[in-house]
Amino acid sequence: MSTRNLLAAALLAVMSGAASAEGPGLGQPLSDEEIPFYARYVMPDGRGLPEGGGTAATGSAIYAEKCATCHGATGIEGPVMPPVGPNDIWAKPAGRYWPYATTLFDYIRRAMPLDAPKSLSDDEAYALAAFILAANGVIGEGDTMDAESLPKVEMPNRDNFLDVWAKQGATPW
Repeated sequence: MSTRNLLAAALLAVMSGAASAEGPGLGQPLSDEEIPFYARYVMPDGRGLPEGGGTAATGSAIYAEKCATCHGATGIEGPVMPPVGPNDIWAKPAGRYWPYATTLFDYIRRAMPLDAPKSLSDDEAYALAAFILAANGVIGEGDTMDAESLPKVEMPNRDNFLDVWAKQGATPW
């Protein structure tokens, strides 16, 4: 048997063993308390969204305190990608470009602010998402964003993406 065929046979044996329902028997499942919030997925349909909520008015104050240094006083100026627009540089800012409002929330919660990622509470992340969405005219100024309302937001650029989530129950893994 050639080396190439031997490697292919070994790979097939390993792959078929990995596909068994029992698995390798390593480790133990984590409890909900052991999984940090930032290691949980928020799906486009809202699965995985935490409790809490926020409004654009609350988000405006949080934005001024924690976001304006990078994204500009009104969200249009930058110097880092402005979340509000369009403007001369960014035709599709974050608040209008993302395909799902849930994805915008998840990104804010995991990655912002740049100097302290994962430091925002769920309520702060909801309020910032509401602020950005309202500033872009996607939702009304008085709308509250929470686990029920956020997945219902129709993002303006949604149809310009390939919808890998179209099949109900699809997951990234």
